[in-house]
Amino acid sequence: MADGCRALAAHASRVLDLPHTVVDLDQSTSPREGGVSNRAVLTGPNLEAQTAAVAGVEKKILTIGGDCGVEFAPIRELRERFGPGLAVAWYDAHPDLKTPETAHDGAYHAMVLAGLLGESDPALTAAEPLDPQKVALISPRGAIPAEREMMERGMGIETDNPAKVLAGATHLYVHVDADVLDPSQFDGHHMPEPEGLTIDELVASLETLSGFNVVGAGITECVGTPESVTVLTPVIEALATLLRN
Repeated sequence: MADGCRALAAHASRVLDLPHTVVDLDQSTSPREGGVSNRAVLTGPNLEAQTAAVAGVEKKILTIGGDCGVEFAPIRELRERFGPGLAVAWYDAHPDLKTPETAHDGAYHAMVLAGLLGESDPALTAAEPLDPQKVALISPRGAIPAEREMMERGMGIETDNPAKVLAGATHLYVHVDADVLDPSQFDGHHMPEPEGLTIDELVASLETLSGFNVVGAGITECVGTPESVTVLTPVIEALATLLRN
């Protein structure tokens, strides 16, 4: 995913005519601890680097990963900055609501949203959690039973018009995992799932969020090449429009 992340970031930089900053992360591995694979690396140098990259940045940030784990630090920072009115639109085939107890392989990228809601490894759990009533899940068709149980506690599932789930939010973060798209639309998914959105459907759904104060966004889980990521141009442009409003 590192190569796909760099390819997409470079393409987004060209499309938007803006510079991009690369946050170098430790690519080494460490033992699984407490149900989390590579825990020492994740909670040590990598989380420190990501936290430092967003700390004190007042401008709106488009984060391009890597896996979904790269969004824990920016969303946590925005939640602390803007308070409980921060909402999240989570465009993802997988809701990332696994916990150290339910993630069979211990992969942290499947636990990110659970941690932001206050239910994960202590070092990867937000001190000020998101309000589940202010989380919209879009096309989470790959959810496992344990995730569905968590979803039933109040998170909204809405693809065509997520804005109606997020009514009352003061600020909004928009997360887009490449696998929300159908594999026929883009072949650079890390964990493709059938029956996803088309690019046009994704862009139309993003456009419904134009009335919100979007303070951050991210695109993750891309394993595309410099050539293949160009099909994501409309998605990049749609997110940029939201961030510039």
